[in-house]
Amino acid sequence: MAALVSCCFGCCGDNNRGHVTLKEMPTVQLDTHHMGTDVVIVKSGRRICGTGGCVANAPLHQNKSYFEFKIQSTGVWGVGVATKKANLNQIPMGRDPHSLVLRQDGTVYHNNEEKNRLPANSLAQEGDIVGVTYDHVELNLYLNGKNMSCPASGIRGTVYPVVYVDDSAILDCQFSDFYYPPPQGYQKILFEQQIF
Repeated sequence: MAALVSCCFGCCGDNNRGHVTLKEMPTVQLDTHHMGTDVVIVKSGRRICGTGGCVANAPLHQNKSYFEFKIQSTGVWGVGVATKKANLNQIPMGRDPHSLVLRQDGTVYHNNEEKNRLPANSLAQEGDIVGVTYDHVELNLYLNGKNMSCPASGIRGTVYPVVYVDDSAILDCQFSDFYYPPPQGYQKILFEQQIF
């Protein structure tokens, strides 16, 4: 018995022999290294204001991703997905092949083409939550937990969540601890090492 106790406590000494130090998993947030020049990111990488766009620090590697945006203050804004080639200083986004976004007017744009539009009387207002699902083919939108039946597709390559603001808009990003449960089969964004 003494040998067992000695072995057990011997492994737990200050020198950590026999133990692997676990690294804390990174947090998904807005990436201050990939944002427009006049963008301001606050609240631990969760709030955007100023003028321009910003992508998240984690690409959408898994099959079905979900994330949300809360409209804190209205103005010009857009949410969706983009590659790192997107011009984050060009507002509104969706004018090139590198972004697919819902704009504040309810239109969904990609490559300067309207891909879809929210149903009538479904424009997001201050305080509303816009949910986004992406499955590597199709982007879908949710307003306060309700499916807007507004699919859009066309973007290619590795994509990241993207948000842009202008004209006093302020949006908060929610990459976990969602206001509304993700649709069945969808989950929060996982970093690549969390998938495997």
